[in-house]
Amino acid sequence: MERVTVQGRRAPWGLLLLAFLLTGCEKPEPIASPSVEVDPLATVPPERVFKGLLGGKPVHLVVHECKVFRATSEEGGWQMVLEPEPYPFFSYCERQTLLVEGGAVTVTLGRIAFGAGGCCATGGTYRSKDGVRWKKL
Repeated sequence: MERVTVQGRRAPWGLLLLAFLLTGCEKPEPIASPSVEVDPLATVPPERVFKGLLGGKPVHLVVHECKVFRATSEEGGWQMVLEPEPYPFFSYCERQTLLVEGGAVTVTLGRIAFGAGGCCATGGTYRSKDGVRWKKL
């Protein structure tokens, strides 16, 4: 009578498991990237966009997702110039406005915590005469 060892009985199952695991080892097809990059700031409504002169210099500002961005001509992109102080919990943008008066831009930004009532956990009203330096009012 021939005796079968434990190793001998497990060998076929190990080979089957290895073959099963190797069947999914093909390289995935690369995801095609869009040929034209979409600028998320291009969809901002006109009431949250300023394009004009501040302090005698041309400035292009956009308020988006409770942040203020300034167009950078030398880079062809956007630079964030203002955002509310961070909040330790999940929050979303509840309030954002842009107002131009008296040679200055005033923005109101307000983030609210999920599940909280009222507004706002962070943010406030800020004013700038050049689009770069902001003062909290």
